[in-house]
Amino acid sequence: MPGQQTEVTAAGIARLAGVGRAAVSNWRRRYAHFPRPIGGTEASPTFSLAEVERWLRDQGKLAEVPLRERLWGLVAADPAGQADALARVGEQLIAHGERAPEGADPLASAAAALAAEAGPAPAFEFLLARHLDTAARQLTRTPQETAALMAALAGPADTVLDPACGPCTLLAAARAADGGPPAELYGQDTDATLVRLGGLRLALRGTPTVRAVGGDTLTAEAFPRLTADAVLCHPPFNERNWGHDQLTYDPRWEYGVPARTESELAWVQHALARLRPGGTAVLLMPPAAASRRTGRRVRAALLRRGALRAVVALPAGAAPPHSLPLHLWILRAPGASPAPDPRLLVVDTATAHRARGRGPLDWPALRRTVEDAWTAFDRDGDLPERPGTHRALPVIDLLDEDVDLAPGRHLPPPAETGGTAELAAVHQDLRATLRRTHDLAPGPAAPGEGPAGPRWTTLTIGELARTGALEIHTAPTAPAPGDVLVPLLLAAGPDGAAARVVTEDSPDSQESDGGPPDRHTCLLRPAPDALDPWFLAGFLRSTANTRQASSYASSATRVDVRRLKVPRLPLDAQRRYGRRFRDLVAFEAALRQAAGLGRTLVQGTVDGLTEGALDPGD
Repeated sequence: MPGQQTEVTAAGIARLAGVGRAAVSNWRRRYAHFPRPIGGTEASPTFSLAEVERWLRDQGKLAEVPLRERLWGLVAADPAGQADALARVGEQLIAHGERAPEGADPLASAAAALAAEAGPAPAFEFLLARHLDTAARQLTRTPQETAALMAALAGPADTVLDPACGPCTLLAAARAADGGPPAELYGQDTDATLVRLGGLRLALRGTPTVRAVGGDTLTAEAFPRLTADAVLCHPPFNERNWGHDQLTYDPRWEYGVPARTESELAWVQHALARLRPGGTAVLLMPPAAASRRTGRRVRAALLRRGALRAVVALPAGAAPPHSLPLHLWILRAPGASPAPDPRLLVVDTATAHRARGRGPLDWPALRRTVEDAWTAFDRDGDLPERPGTHRALPVIDLLDEDVDLAPGRHLPPPAETGGTAELAAVHQDLRATLRRTHDLAPGPAAPGEGPAGPRWTTLTIGELARTGALEIHTAPTAPAPGDVLVPLLLAAGPDGAAARVVTEDSPDSQESDGGPPDRHTCLLRPAPDALDPWFLAGFLRSTANTRQASSYASSATRVDVRRLKVPRLPLDAQRRYGRRFRDLVAFEAALRQAAGLGRTLVQGTVDGLTEGALDPGD
């Protein structure tokens, strides 16, 4: 309503000022003139957005609130809730575009302003992405890269269905023959709120026909007569109550009634039932669906009819759950004349494109591998074998008692090296790395003050957090350069927590799309004017520190990060220690690289000798 006072939380204030939550708490304690709460609860108060902006600007902590942050603050603080406010914004942008409606409230005016600056569709995409980030722990999202790969494998299509659409990420990735959006997009999901937002997302992209509805697709199908060119789906995994008992005689089970434990095979058959003859479906599947004995009869029927055309193993981290190397199943609705000698394409990218450590996946290379293999196989019905990567298997060879379709079990292992020339290159790299480890090896250091070490006072991480010197994030939070990551579980005893600093080129950095750390990792965000991150990580890693902050209730050691201690030192002294710790980390990284090169050289030489590619010499 016009004149309504817009409220903002402490988290919203932190976003506006570009600081952490701890800094906002510190301002409230330190400054008597900080705006008083006007709502919320004692534990989570809310403040007047106008008063907060005025205070930040007066204190020189805010030059100007970015328009999109101001709009998100209004959405997040809306009394009806984020989702409802976001839906109203989407409906306004569809109805009015870049113009604010007559008598617009602050939310509508800010939405129109951002639409004028960035465009209606990008403005809504930003707000939707921010909303989904806030609910990340309750949602199973399909990453944009995975969605784009699935859409590319399905090919151009004018009519696309996603029967488990959520916020319509897969439908947004679909493409038509002319490269524009498909003419008709259909989606259904049990989460009616997400479907509403996803439908607005698609409508703002200019799709002529968008039908996105709430409801359970398997038990209450919204589009029973639809014939789609393509189906894209990331179904829920491992469901037990998917309607097995009430759907026993459903006509969709053309390839066999799925077992109660095989909900994914129900989604596969639903997708095939909604395709036109020759249409393509691409589903993201758990790896167990390719091997479980309870699904072997349905898998065998899919193979005999030529409906299942390819199984692609993705690296772990390509989609949630990120710990599993998920599969893509590519299906084709059978036409009138099945192929006389049907084959199944198996592709394994789980090893070749797996990220090193916590690094990002090499998505361009992964997409080239998968798309090139599928395009050639789909065109010719066959494909030359590439050890460790892809192979076209005669279906008859798969119809045994297991009908195991896991790609890794049907591919010969790749050679560790490309022959003597590559082995020579690995040898040279190893020698250079060993020289670097020699140069990086720490030299003798000056002694401390006696056998007990230097005499200094210490502060716990909990105390530092209370003073605003750092923030503690135990829920998944995207890391940024300067953050310190501390593992909370140590599997092999308390011999030093591998605390590490996130850098600009670190695989943990959000700039390199590493994603948030898992729930067993704590993220510490030190204030730059109070703590040096390398100093912090170095002392947190010490064996004595970890021992006193650990518990041993199980086989794994759990670290109470708030009990870890660091010395109370001025910033210049911290940086001296930090430089030393940083040099040790570089030395350790060189040792790991040397170990990896050594293993590659040994295995490559063994393979070369056993395969006859290398002569043992004298």
